[in-house]
Amino acid sequence: MSGAAETADVTMVGTLPVPADDAIDAARVAAWMEAHVPGAQGPITLSKFKGGQSNPTYKVESPGGTYVLRRQPFGKLLPSAHAVDREYRLIAGLHPTGFPVPRPYGLCEDPEVIGAKFYLMELVSGRNLWDGSLPSMTPPERTAIYNAMCDTMAQLHNTDHVAAGLGEYGKPGNYFERQVARWTKQYRASETEHMPDVEALIDWLPATLPQQDRVSIVHGDYRIDNMIFAADEARVIAVLDWELSTLGDPLADFSYFLMNWVTQPEGRSGVMGLAGGESGIPTIEDMVARYCAATGRDGVPQLDWYFAYNLFRLTGIVQGIKKRIVDGTASSAQAAKTVERIGPLAAAAWGFAKKAGA
Repeated sequence: MSGAAETADVTMVGTLPVPADDAIDAARVAAWMEAHVPGAQGPITLSKFKGGQSNPTYKVESPGGTYVLRRQPFGKLLPSAHAVDREYRLIAGLHPTGFPVPRPYGLCEDPEVIGAKFYLMELVSGRNLWDGSLPSMTPPERTAIYNAMCDTMAQLHNTDHVAAGLGEYGKPGNYFERQVARWTKQYRASETEHMPDVEALIDWLPATLPQQDRVSIVHGDYRIDNMIFAADEARVIAVLDWELSTLGDPLADFSYFLMNWVTQPEGRSGVMGLAGGESGIPTIEDMVARYCAATGRDGVPQLDWYFAYNLFRLTGIVQGIKKRIVDGTASSAQAAKTVERIGPLAAAAWGFAKKAGA
């Protein structure tokens, strides 16, 4: 397990020189910054973060400070994917509420500047954790990290999105119906082969939708490596990667988080078989109780449908990455490894569907 963690730390954490096929004109970015970001000044130096972001992300070092630039991928994009302008709007709405997101500095919607839309935000310094088993921590430290993740999610779901100026950020009702339709469409748009498990899910999921009784901001990819933790305490100081966020059913986020407990430990977020006892990693029941107490729920529904849906959605995302590899526009060196998971993801999704009665 520690070997896998070391691999993730090596391959995902830190920066590398901007690849030649991914070049951004630093002078044009500097000129835009000087015109739009108070106090910013050039020249700038760019390096690319290693992690597996679908929207390529860069460290921007300048005489006036260090920033993060996040842009759409170059090349042809699927409809509604990689909407960095939506992402920017979300963090600009959340930041004044006190929810932990980086400070937003500016959005460039003119693709002429660097060839794609981009935005600039604060660089938040802290700990990036990739391995959900937290191998280097003590049991009490593990408990505290998981409690912090759970509490931060509850804080998000308790945020008044209308007061934050995000009342129009998404359609409030029929979240799972819209998401199943969206990911079916995305899958079809990037389909490269016939997958019987996916076809079965495309038929079954829309026919068995759960009832939605709450509306909140939904992150859409809430997991340990999309957060930055304080250097010296178990506190989330920034939640990152809001590309899949919208208004919707908070149980989508919570069930996605709980997927960690039914996912094999692979040096990433999976902790199946590791929780409870003396490990310090809370059980799935511990997390349900804590989340429900923080959000005023009296429990959560049976989770197998939600697990099937989450894995179906991940299958759609990975299929999109596979199509970008085929088209030559995938942004991360990890992309090729990621697409090897597509068959097992689809099979696991259908496995949970069968547990839910399919």
